[in-house]
Amino acid sequence: MNTCDATLAQAAANGDRNAFAALLDRHYDRLFGLCWRLTGDRTEAEDLTQDVCANLPAKLKGWRGEARFSTWLYRIVVNAAHDRRRRAATRSRAAIGWGEWEINRRAEIGETAEMLDWLNTAMARLPEDLVDTLALTLGEGLSQAEAAEVLNLSEGTVAWRMSEVKKRLRILANEETTL
Repeated sequence: MNTCDATLAQAAANGDRNAFAALLDRHYDRLFGLCWRLTGDRTEAEDLTQDVCANLPAKLKGWRGEARFSTWLYRIVVNAAHDRRRRAATRSRAAIGWGEWEINRRAEIGETAEMLDWLNTAMARLPEDLVDTLALTLGEGLSQAEAAEVLNLSEGTVAWRMSEVKKRLRILANEETTL
């Protein structure tokens, strides 16, 4: 087929699949070669080439024939490579931020787990009545009035028990830091 690129491009822009196939057949190897040189990686070049080819029918509608078709096509490839690099840089920056957030989140989870382990161990060293009060108020989120009702005690007794729990936990914590 000796049809010029401009004629094929115009026909392809108007929906002629054979003209589009002829253009790809004629320019695919150069297109891929440029993509490879722009990316430096075969897999990236294959992906970029496929992206350009997939978008080419829509792009052809905007081709005005002011430059040679190959020049116009190279410009499409260069622009696509630039867009791909910008997206990759944006994802990279987002991934870095996400990675730092995830590291901090896991550290917080670890710290929380350590505190809960320490609290569970410390609670085992408390008298039963204090453990019951602590489990209802801290563990179940009941108010002192609600815990008093469950334990059949006065609210003042529950308040005293919570004060006693805090005092004993401080003593246990201080004992561990001095060891």
